[in-house]
Amino acid sequence: MTLIYDINKQQAVVNKNTDDTTETVLSIRHLYKSFKENHVLVDFNLDVSKGETVVVLGKSGSGKSVLIKCIIGLLQPDKGDIELFGKSITGINETELDKIRAKTGFLFQSNALYDSMTVRQNLEFPLRRHWIKVSQQQVNDMVMESLEDVGLAHTVNMMPAELSGGMRKRIALARTLILKPEIILYDEPTTGLDPITGKEIIGLMMEIQQKYNTTSIIISHDMNCVRTAGNRIVILVDGMCYACGNFEQLLKNTDPKVKQFFEGI
Repeated sequence: MTLIYDINKQQAVVNKNTDDTTETVLSIRHLYKSFKENHVLVDFNLDVSKGETVVVLGKSGSGKSVLIKCIIGLLQPDKGDIELFGKSITGINETELDKIRAKTGFLFQSNALYDSMTVRQNLEFPLRRHWIKVSQQQVNDMVMESLEDVGLAHTVNMMPAELSGGMRKRIALARTLILKPEIILYDEPTTGLDPITGKEIIGLMMEIQQKYNTTSIIISHDMNCVRTAGNRIVILVDGMCYACGNFEQLLKNTDPKVKQFFEGI
């Protein structure tokens, strides 16, 4: 499935992909989420295919973080359905949701590292699920492989406070990778980083996607990230998937609600 901008209806609509062999990893249908009178998501629809990188672009407070929290089950939508790997996550029990989350990596904007734990202990934390059975040698191998993926194997016994901001972001990504997720959700991955470090993180995200053929959803205000990393860009306006396309297509779009995101480029 792909989303194509319909200028007449002023929203992105769902059309059938001509390639029927494409596997849909994430499917969102008619999603609504409000907080009292604040209608954040309004009939939001989106399909994401295996190996695809989709960037969600929107103003502050437009509902991007709410969307990503709904996808991983931290928030329950008011209406609509979310399917991950062909299974609806709406209303399922915590055990089943946890197993789906194990296939879904989430890189927090704040990194969410435990300051009192070493790098090794931070990476081991996702392996504490009671149904994951691995030997200590396997744990050691998984930790080191994840650290090697982000170029920081030498930090294994360091504390987060000893690391730079860019290094902490890499360690958080290594922790996300340890269970080899099929889809990774990135919440503002370059926020708070200097431009050079931000570019390094974007490059690392792309390397990870190519190495493991992960599906990626990136929430970002960073137009360099939007331009470089996204196969497809979704513009979130008025709670809906207002427009969708690649960077060049949206850059040429004359709709004022789309143009505002590309001014000065």
